[in-house]
Amino acid sequence: MAGQKLKENSITEGVIWKQLLLFFFPILIGTFFQQLYNTVDTVIVGQYVGKQALAAVGTTGTIINLLVGFFVGVSSGATVIISQFFGAGDGKNVSRAVHTSMALALAGGGIIMVVGLLTSRLSLEMLGVPEEIMDDALMYLNVYYAGILACMIYNVGTGILRAIGDSRMPLYVLIACCLVNIVLDLLFVVAFRWGVFGVALATVLSQVVSAVLIMVRLMGTRESYRVELKKIKFDRHMLRDVIRIGLPAGLQSVMYSVSNLVIQAGINSFGTDAIAAWAAIGKIDGFIWMVMNAFGISITTFVGQNFGAQKYDRVKKSVRICLSMALGATITLSAVLFFFMGPLLRFFTNDAAVVELGSNFLRILAPSYFTFVFIEIFSGAIRGAGEALQPMLITCFGVCGLRILWVLIAVPFWPTMEMVALNYPVTWAATALVFIIYYARMKWLDRCVQRSGAVVSA
Repeated sequence: MAGQKLKENSITEGVIWKQLLLFFFPILIGTFFQQLYNTVDTVIVGQYVGKQALAAVGTTGTIINLLVGFFVGVSSGATVIISQFFGAGDGKNVSRAVHTSMALALAGGGIIMVVGLLTSRLSLEMLGVPEEIMDDALMYLNVYYAGILACMIYNVGTGILRAIGDSRMPLYVLIACCLVNIVLDLLFVVAFRWGVFGVALATVLSQVVSAVLIMVRLMGTRESYRVELKKIKFDRHMLRDVIRIGLPAGLQSVMYSVSNLVIQAGINSFGTDAIAAWAAIGKIDGFIWMVMNAFGISITTFVGQNFGAQKYDRVKKSVRICLSMALGATITLSAVLFFFMGPLLRFFTNDAAVVELGSNFLRILAPSYFTFVFIEIFSGAIRGAGEALQPMLITCFGVCGLRILWVLIAVPFWPTMEMVALNYPVTWAATALVFIIYYARMKWLDRCVQRSGAVVSA
């Protein structure tokens, strides 16, 4: 029965572009609801509380991502491991990897909560958050950290389901979570007038709902990826493999967050209007990132399962097809953003100064998104085959390192929002070129095949 289920959920058969789209669209729609979920907070805060509250909520994002992104990145190693074992039909190791990843979620959630609550004020002060929005930003951060365990359970549970080819259940959970968040936002902020605290509480409660629904799904199945509470523990050998693949992804996420913190600090130096504009930009361009991210998740799982099934030609072909689809979608969305940036920004705020600052930034950002597609797809494919260190190093030095140097060295010569914006096309293009060369040589695939062969023979 388990073997039959493996066959049904497998993405190692069929027409590649159809299989990719069947897996991609639930992720995309789910990510859309995730973005909508985050955007609703921003819209309600901006329209019903004010631009200072909008800036307060917006400035916390990079701090939250620093800790959360690290543990989500580490746990992504479990997604790769599970997808490979699932593609190979190894149910016993699928179960071991699933319970190890859930243990990682619980441990990670506890650590983030404690560290986050202890360092929240210090981190905001280090960012140079203006005093006028400090109290609201601190409140949002502390409430979010208090409920972080639910966020971790949801993220790891979603990774498990996507690893075995189920991208629909995470979609259903996100839709439910988004609806709960909207209702609670309206209740707490508009009706009860709880301001930033209401937005934070609505976010946490909706994440609790999503964690419960994911656990019900994982505990209710009879297949190899079933979660049993008594089996949640660290398997030493499985944890080693998860960390080998996931730790580079976690460190990469930290580097992204650090570089974004540097940018956030630079934005903060321009004042509240710039912070509010940056918060709105983050929600708008998030809809482009959700497309690229959905393709990245799809190709990682697709490569993982086909690599586990030893279908290496299918691995290469799937990457080419996924890259073409991702480029087409990203270029189209970038054009829409470029021509309609004004109305989109005014959806978040009617403040003329904020809209003007945001428009100047997006004029530079929009034409360059397509370059990041090469980074997203190639790095996702290489990680899916089991090689995580090299993509992390390329991304950290190319995107994160150059970004920090740009802000610290180039921006002081021309201290404007436009100069900050220029760091994105410069760093993305440079890193994309390195990834194209690295991927084309294909030595990464040979190494992964040799490594898996050594494991099999053992």
